[in-house]
Amino acid sequence: MNERAVLVVDDEPDIRSLLQEILEDEGYAVSTADTAAAAQSCIEESKPDLVLLDIWMPDMDGVSLLKEWKNSGALNFPVIMISGHGTVETAVEATRHGAVDFIEKPLSLAKLLLTVEKALVESSHAPTVDSSPMELETPRRLPLLLGVSDYVKQMREQIDAQASRGESLMLIGEAGSGRTLFAQHIHDQDPDTQGRFTQLRCDTLSSANAHRELYGDESSGAVSMGFLESAAGGTLFLSDVELLPTSAQHYLRQAIEQQGFTRVGGSMRVPFRARLISASRTELALAVRQGVFDAALARLLTSDTFHTRPLREHPEDIPALLEALVDWHVAEEGLMYRHFTVAAQNRLRNLDWPGNLLELKNLVQRILLLGGTAEIEVPEINRVLGVVVSSDTTLALRHDLPLREARADFERQYLLRCLAETQGNIGDLAKHVGMERTHLYRKLRSLDIDLDKVRE
Repeated sequence: MNERAVLVVDDEPDIRSLLQEILEDEGYAVSTADTAAAAQSCIEESKPDLVLLDIWMPDMDGVSLLKEWKNSGALNFPVIMISGHGTVETAVEATRHGAVDFIEKPLSLAKLLLTVEKALVESSHAPTVDSSPMELETPRRLPLLLGVSDYVKQMREQIDAQASRGESLMLIGEAGSGRTLFAQHIHDQDPDTQGRFTQLRCDTLSSANAHRELYGDESSGAVSMGFLESAAGGTLFLSDVELLPTSAQHYLRQAIEQQGFTRVGGSMRVPFRARLISASRTELALAVRQGVFDAALARLLTSDTFHTRPLREHPEDIPALLEALVDWHVAEEGLMYRHFTVAAQNRLRNLDWPGNLLELKNLVQRILLLGGTAEIEVPEINRVLGVVVSSDTTLALRHDLPLREARADFERQYLLRCLAETQGNIGDLAKHVGMERTHLYRKLRSLDIDLDKVRE
């Protein structure tokens, strides 16, 4: 048991509940607050060993609350900032005022627990929180443009040519076919890009929150940046842009056309210049004809269009992808290196891969986690295919685990399978599994299933 006190400050009930459940399972004593005022009361009543502090709150933003604690001398515990769309500027500002780390939603629970543990260990060796800015690590990109197919060669040429032009780009293709990775690659290759890569999942916007989420907010007196300001000078990637609500389409088009916007509650005009890359599963022209997408915005987003192909249409690239994915999991997750034999590679080349590159990545991760001899042979592939590959209708049951872990393993398999079948559409998934959306989101987070990766 850790027996360390953690305060979770977040205005989203599901996030508070999820974090409390996960941290209590790890042995922490957890209390929660939904506003800055409630958090202040908790701090005055009993000093926590660590605080997880959300940036967006209704009464006062997290950075302002952090400043108050520091200025009053109350900041004698480590603070980890959490945000739905953090920016480098926000992270640097937060660490300047005393935060020890900064993590973004959707939360990776494994990363969260490691960050909490690291912060508590470091705080035990220092009486006060280090207020010097932290170094923000850039994770190694997943492999993408690898292989021998004509498709990969053509995409390399197209992307290299497009990266230097700075024009808006539309990526059309199935979920998991690498649209996010292509967008990141173009951002990395652009010699004129000075800012960061900012991803907006368009299905998370609604008519109620679109204005604030896109333009930012200063109605409370403190400035909270929106997605457009976060992407300034860099790349704004609009994932599943066909799901953008009508009001959000209006705000986005207005900002692009006028090259600027005004935050909610503000008066100063904020300039907006960023490379726009969008991803859609269908041609936007269809949504325009159906009257659900603004024609002018569609034109602004589609100076150029690339079509990403499903993995089943270029299986000859699988051997190179397998090798690169193994190297990635070894480097990023510390898993033991293993090698796919030629026979095992050929076995995988003959599958349909409805989940595309994401499904291949999950299979590689599963095999490396299970461990074994240095060589990965066909019989091992066949055993694991029942867990990962959606063309098989059965799910493998783990009899070597305690009941709780075996149940979680089965639920994760089941939901990953259903996500592949619904191509990451949360509405279709909720109907299929018979769960209300809020409860489904919580379940996915508790099983460490990252929707952004499912939709890449």
